[in-house]
Amino acid sequence: MMARPNILIVDDDAEIRQLVSELVKRHGMQAFQARDVAQADMLFDSASIDLVILDVMMPGEDGTSFCRRLRSQSGVPIIMLTALGEEVDRIVGLEMGADDYLPKPFSPRELMARIKNILRRAPPALPGEARRLVNSYRFEGLQLDPDARTLFRADGSDVGLTSGEFALLLTLVERAPRVLSRDQLLDLTRGAAANPFDRSIDAQVSRLRRKLKAETGDVDFIKTVRNIGYAFSAKVESRKT
Repeated sequence: MMARPNILIVDDDAEIRQLVSELVKRHGMQAFQARDVAQADMLFDSASIDLVILDVMMPGEDGTSFCRRLRSQSGVPIIMLTALGEEVDRIVGLEMGADDYLPKPFSPRELMARIKNILRRAPPALPGEARRLVNSYRFEGLQLDPDARTLFRADGSDVGLTSGEFALLLTLVERAPRVLSRDQLLDLTRGAAANPFDRSIDAQVSRLRRKLKAETGDVDFIKTVRNIGYAFSAKVESRKT
């Protein structure tokens, strides 16, 4: 199992969110709470989520719709929760891409066992990486390969990024053109090892900028948004599996 997995709990019931949050924290995991799908979307984009616990029945967009949408762009494991116990509801959730399904009321012990089981069999994620179902990203004649952890030129040679520079570039490219704060970039690229007082991310952005400019005719694709953070401004094309 990965170190200190990030668990996103999406449920409109505050008591259930708190119960599950305390449960996962007792087992050495980090908890993020969302009261609805809109809040879950923001958290999923700003944090490196390793598993989603998702209620089916919620106001606004429901859990089934969110599950379908999430599965179209990510391989993150999903456990569905519902007050409905009918077999057809379980089947619909699984067909939408959920990894497991647990009816309410549920046993906290059983939920924890299912979480651990899914995380054990999930592919390991490097700190700060979401398990996106993407083979590569292309921009300005360059190709970013998440599996090879390499930035390739058009002729197949690699640009030569450090592991930290690669993680930073991948984080920016995956979320382009979203603006990410320094704290978000630290969390997404370094995970539990991030220090909230660390400002070395600025130096790393500068080094990455220089390398990208050398490859693209001095064009700056990393935009600085004053007092907020950074965003990747080049047009990005992704190739999914």
